[in-house]
Amino acid sequence: MTMAPWLRSLPSLTGTAPTPDAEPLPDQPEELFERWIRQAVDAGVAEAHGATLATVDADDIPDARTLILKDLGPGGWAFAGPRASAKAAQLAAHPAAALTFWWPAVLRSVRVRGRVVEASAEDSAADLAARSAAARDGIGPGDWVLWRLVADRVEFWQGSSDRKHLRTIYRRTDDGWQLTSPESENR
Repeated sequence: MTMAPWLRSLPSLTGTAPTPDAEPLPDQPEELFERWIRQAVDAGVAEAHGATLATVDADDIPDARTLILKDLGPGGWAFAGPRASAKAAQLAAHPAAALTFWWPAVLRSVRVRGRVVEASAEDSAADLAARSAAARDGIGPGDWVLWRLVADRVEFWQGSSDRKHLRTIYRRTDDGWQLTSPESENR
């Protein structure tokens, strides 16, 4: 038995795309991300800071889980977790990852990928201290890690019901960030 007919009958891209932004694209993807996530929150997107983090396990098999973006700044896209987690082991062995944010209500997605670095012990401790007492329960000193994904590529995807989706891609260069088109990346 196949589910394909049933699955294909489900509606998709049912959200409402925001009015096209009249502001020029910023030089930094972090600025555009902040604009987009604020617009998603303003549009009522629940848990807009939730993302899927993809890593690679010891057998080079992709692994993914949902987590919360903790911060975004010059050091990268921050997320955290226990040092004893599968995520921690995978990042220790393969310090690279991808984050995907999906906001269906506004037909937008952001994909971020790059290398991952462990934040300082002080930053990890501060992140743990910011959690509720219940969330800190059972986590010993040094058992909590804050990581930062240092992006080398960030793609902003604006969906359209006519399937003429728009992509804005930032690629890190030696001189900063360069805007590229999807067509130039497929070469």
